[in-house]
Amino acid sequence: QVQLVESGGGSVETGASLTLTCTVSRPTFTNYAMGWFRQAPGKEREFVAGISENGNITSYAGSVKGRFTISKNVAKKTLHLEMNSLKPEDTAVYQCAADGEYTPSHYYPWYWGQGTQVSVSS
Repeated sequence: QVQLVESGGGSVETGASLTLTCTVSRPTFTNYAMGWFRQAPGKEREFVAGISENGNITSYAGSVKGRFTISKNVAKKTLHLEMNSLKPEDTAVYQCAADGEYTPSHYYPWYWGQGTQVSVSS
């Protein structure tokens, strides 16, 4: 069983930066894809960013491309999402996801974290 715990969310103003962290509890960390999804109030959950098993392929939703960066720290068993130039429309609960089926065009994870709230005010 994989446990995913997110941290780093908060309330910021437009243009600010935040970095989300997902801590993974599983003996082997390197052998699966991971990603971030978000769900805003009244909207469906959407894909934000993904990273392949070996970390050499990343993909992003069009709305965050160029502003967000996903990365893994294998030694610390963590996944990160660096978010820059935040906008009010980035306000959502951000969830970490792991394993499952990942390609640059889609990601269907098997495991989910509980989520962390990001709120961006104008």
